[in-house]
Amino acid sequence: MPEKVLIIGSGPAGITAAIYAARADLDPLMIEGFQRGGQLMLTTDVENYPGFPDGIMGPELMEQFRKQAERFGTRIISSDVTRVDFSSRPFKVWVDEDLYESDSIIISTGASARWLDVPGEEKLRGYGVSACATCDGFFFRDKEIAVVGGGDSAMEEALFLTKFASKVTIIHRRDEFRASKIMANRALEHPKIEVIWNTVVEEILGDTGVTGLRLRDRVKDSVSELPVEGVFMAIGHDPNTAVFAGQVETDEAGYILTGDNSVTSVDGVFAAGDVVDKVYRQAITAAGMGCRAAIDAERWLESQHG
Repeated sequence: MPEKVLIIGSGPAGITAAIYAARADLDPLMIEGFQRGGQLMLTTDVENYPGFPDGIMGPELMEQFRKQAERFGTRIISSDVTRVDFSSRPFKVWVDEDLYESDSIIISTGASARWLDVPGEEKLRGYGVSACATCDGFFFRDKEIAVVGGGDSAMEEALFLTKFASKVTIIHRRDEFRASKIMANRALEHPKIEVIWNTVVEEILGDTGVTGLRLRDRVKDSVSELPVEGVFMAIGHDPNTAVFAGQVETDEAGYILTGDNSVTSVDGVFAAGDVVDKVYRQAITAAGMGCRAAIDAERWLESQHG
């Protein structure tokens, strides 16, 4: 017998979908992946998720999510999906050589921030290195920080961070921004923002927290150090959709396209969270989308089976 609903991914969207699907008696199977829990597993303190007035560690929050899904009967496989076939029902999902079939699918594989892959970055991720200003900006009140990037998202991050930081330095590898003119001008005209052009980050300095950046001027080929207590990567995100290529419609960046609800281009396949959302990218918005996907799947299954 095929599953009623199979959920791929285990961030806030996937686990919320599992909780709702389990409570609707759909006996969901969730393939959480080897890196379970989504991007919150890389976040130290979460202070903007409702219900936790004193804040909570990202991994701890995701563990509570997971326990709640299991409490209602969600079955969990801690492996990665390696192949799918959505061309006919029941839909087929492979984990290595193991085949799973399901009447409906919820895709919630999230997105991954792009990183620089320079020394110090991985060690200090969550300790001054971040890819989300709205998640972590509050922790840098009255501190000097840097933003790496030159697109609209970098301008948005930098402008948001001026609410907290004493100074924001934008580091950009070229001599002009890729951002829209209006966003670039807002950043360039802001009294708290400075820009270092034609420069790349070669190393993030610090032992238990960020103390500075080692920079290389691409024109002069000279090296300098910039003392900062935080650095925000704003060089883009990539949706985790490679395994679904050719199976559901995506935009040019690979984000899964849905209508007003969570319905994809394939009847019976739904999507939620950062795999769809390139605007908000918050745990709470992902969780809300997971709820919608589970309800959409439940109603769709009822329409199929009466």
